[in-house]
Amino acid sequence: MKARSLVFDLYGDYLRYRGGRIRLRGLVALLGCFGVPEATTRVTAARLRKEGWLAADRDGRETVYSLTEGAWRMLDEGRTRIFQRAAGPWDGQWHMVIYQVPETERALREQLRRRLAWLGFGPLSPSVWLSPHDRAKQVTDDFAGYPAVQLDTFRSRSAGNGADRDIAARAWDLAALNRDYRDLLARYSPRLAVYRAGELDDAAALVERMRLVYDYRHFPFRDPDLPAELLPTTGRGGRPMKSSSRRTGCSVTRRNGPWRSWLATRTIRCHSMDGPLIIVIYCTGRPQACG
Repeated sequence: MKARSLVFDLYGDYLRYRGGRIRLRGLVALLGCFGVPEATTRVTAARLRKEGWLAADRDGRETVYSLTEGAWRMLDEGRTRIFQRAAGPWDGQWHMVIYQVPETERALREQLRRRLAWLGFGPLSPSVWLSPHDRAKQVTDDFAGYPAVQLDTFRSRSAGNGADRDIAARAWDLAALNRDYRDLLARYSPRLAVYRAGELDDAAALVERMRLVYDYRHFPFRDPDLPAELLPTTGRGGRPMKSSSRRTGCSVTRRNGPWRSWLATRTIRCHSMDGPLIIVIYCTGRPQACG
């Protein structure tokens, strides 16, 4: 876990419930729970301030950091994308984005591709991306101020469900995504007994919760939130793979120390080739600023 990512994760899932502000010594103490040296924390905070993500105020002789409005907007969008997954029946329409970006603007083209992936689009070809969800306007709005980016958006239907599943299989590596979901569950499910028994101390519980969020938040870049109709079929008779629900979670149960008397729950629902997976991230304990 990198110090820069940890700062954003802690603000987004921890410090927002404490007013969104923290003294530098408190930030040093928090990142120290994750083995980040004090010097690294200070350098990271200074860089984030220079880049416009952190704002700094003085409280006596101490520096107090808070996120800028732009940083909060970024975190809130990420929070929505990660924890509020698409739901409901699919209307059978594909939403397509076709782009043209000059070869001289490779960095801008890569930025566009990252944005498309984040919104759940997949590449049917290098410049043709599609999604079963209506998010094309978010792309056109994001790049409206870039004359070098030419975007065309369409809605279309395929010849039928078999063709739809074939399109999904070509646009996303669903087998690899499914393996990684299984690995995530296999990694955390055996720890549930420890979480529920309250065997972790406060610092260890915070670290475990943040690690679970950190490990999971990379999936929205790869998971297109496919409706059940687009999931792969088994090899026999073309029948959909059997659905099942599985749960994992992270619980902080200590009620004393620096984190006490607080309840927060995050429920993540996503479809794998094995059916729907439900990942529940929950903890009890009140977040108080370290240090």
